[in-house]
Parts: sequence; C-alpha cells; structure tokens
Amino acid sequence: MSSNKKSLVLFMPSIEGGGVEKNLFLVANHLAKKIKKVKLITYEKSFKYSLNNNVEVLYFKRKSNNESKYFKYVMCLWLLTKFYFRNKNILVFSFQANIYCLILSKILKFDIIIRSNSSPTGWSKSFFKNIIFKIFFKYAKSIIVNSFEFKKLLDKKFNVNSIVIYNPLNKEEIVKMSKERIGKSFFRGKSNIKLINIARFTDQKDHLTMLNALNNLKNKINFELLIMGYGINKNILQNFIKNNNLKKKIKIIGFQKNPYKFLSKADILISTSIYEGLPNVLIESLTLKKFVISSDCPTGPREILKNGKYGYLFKTKSVEDLSKKILKFVKTSNKSKNLIMNRAHNSLYRFDYKKNCDKYFKLVSKYL
Repeated sequence: MSSNKKSLVLFMPSIEGGGVEKNLFLVANHLAKKIKKVKLITYEKSFKYSLNNNVEVLYFKRKSNNESKYFKYVMCLWLLTKFYFRNKNILVFSFQANIYCLILSKILKFDIIIRSNSSPTGWSKSFFKNIIFKIFFKYAKSIIVNSFEFKKLLDKKFNVNSIVIYNPLNKEEIVKMSKERIGKSFFRGKSNIKLINIARFTDQKDHLTMLNALNNLKNKINFELLIMGYGINKNILQNFIKNNNLKKKIKIIGFQKNPYKFLSKADILISTSIYEGLPNVLIESLTLKKFVISSDCPTGPREILKNGKYGYLFKTKSVEDLSKKILKFVKTSNKSKNLIMNRAHNSLYRFDYKKNCDKYFKLVSKYL
C-alpha cells in the first residue's frame, strides 16, 4: 500500500444503485487496496454494493426518503468543507455534482479530479450552464470520461483534454452471480422470445419507445418482456401496459441487487436510452453472451457494439426502427446470432477490471 501525503476523498452525494454507483464501488475498492487514507463522502451509508473496509465513509444520517439530489449535494459539500479545514492536504475525486465540487475547489484551493458520467447531449443544453462548465472545467487536474466518442464531444464543446478510462468489468463476479437461482421465473413460454430491459424509469431511458415497438409487434411475434428498475415514470409504464392489454406479456419488477440471474435467462437485452456515457448493462449482457439491441445514442452503444458488428443499433427514439431490429433478430438464424454474440464476448478485454482500475490508480497517484 502506497504512503501518500494527501488524503484521497471520493465524492458521491447520492448513491442509488445505477451504473455510476457500480463504477464508484469497483474503483473505490481497488484504490483502497493500494492507497492509504481513502474517504468517501456521501449522503447516506446504506449501500446496495459492498465497500472495502479500508474506505472510511463520511455521511449524513438519513432523516427521510424525500430529499432532492441538490439537497444531498449541498449537505455533502458542507461535509467536504469541514473535512478540508480539518486536513487541508486533500485530493478530491468527484463522481457526481462535479461543477459544484470544482467551484468549491477554486474557493478552497484543493486539487480535484472529476469523472463525467454521461454524454454532454443530456446536460449541456443551457447556454449559461455551458459557460459555467467551460470556465470551471479548467480547474480540474484531470477529467475522466468512459468512452472515446464521449471524449470527442466533451473536448470539442468545452475545449479540454479529457482522459478515457473504460468502465472496469468484473466478469468473474457477473458470471458467478448469474448462476444464482431465481425463486419464480417470469420467463415461462419456451417458444417465446425472452426480452429484458434494465434501467431507471426516467425520460432519459425512453421506455415508451420499447413499449410502443412491442405493442406494434404483439400480433406478429411471441415474446415476454421483463422490465427491471425504479423511478418516477413507473406509473406511466404500468398504465401503457394496462391500456394496451400487454399484462400477460410484460412484467415490471423493482431494482434487484443481483440483476444477472434474470439477465441470464433472457435472449435479448434492449436498451432505448436517449443519451448515455458508456452503459454498463450492455457490457454486462455481452459478458453473459446475451444479444443486445440498443439505441444508437450518444455515447457508448456504438463503441461497445463496434458500429453494429456485435449487436443491433437502432435510430434513437424510433419505434419503427426498433420494431425492424427485433423482427430481424427473430428471422436471423441461430448460427448467425451465435457468431455475433461470440465475437462480442471476445471483445470484452477492452473493459478488463484490473487493467482499467490500474489506470485509475496510476492517474490518482500522480496527484497524491
């Protein structure tokens, strides 16, 4: 374990169980094996993932379930400020609320690395926000992004030179967890195409494009769809399913600590996001040799699927194109589909856990 002069502070106010959080825990656990004095500042201590004992968590005790993410940001920035005045010599690695952390770093004069999680397409539409980001991005020691397409967009828009580190993939853990038994399997019809979608119920994930496509196909193919997640749009999805008589074909379940045991039973993972960074769920599906049909959104899916070589890409928000791609899967021979899935599986060395975690360690060590 290296003896560093500075305390490393990981900053992630809101931990809810998505891909960003998963990456935080993988990276934090790896860094804690090699670096002394690792802290994590977050709003709560109740996690869905396990954290290395060498990471000290600084958190607020939750008082209700209704705090907004901005409230959590403010409280955690206050925690960070208090920690700074006690220790002074710190390096902050921000996974969330990056612009607020950058502003605080400028005021208090501490070093900061930031990791941007999703394409600027989703968060840089405001002219005023763009100016703020352009000014404060300059104060980061390094800006990490998780795909080369993402880097191209970010660097051009904000005149920075970001560093690409792919999301670390723990293949062995995913395969192991996929073998866990499911008490009651949703997928029952042997002749049905088994579809799965794993995503938060938000506008960004665009579930309605998928539901509309399957509604168009309900009299053409036999299918079952399992939707897994949580979020504010759950009622919208439930109402669509009910109003279009799809309850026998589509089931919604909540967030699962182990989604892989469900994913392992599916034929196709469908992703309909409007924007991403580098969607973990696509990489995890390829790990389990599942066929992927994804929106060609910025950024990540095209890079993971090698321009459609390792799965099907459809035009973002296009119900018609998604319908065509699902039908294409049904009509394609098993031999051709297996060839695509095997090639995709063999391409996963790009996301190797140790290789990418070591890149994080090397970058962080540079500023400690």
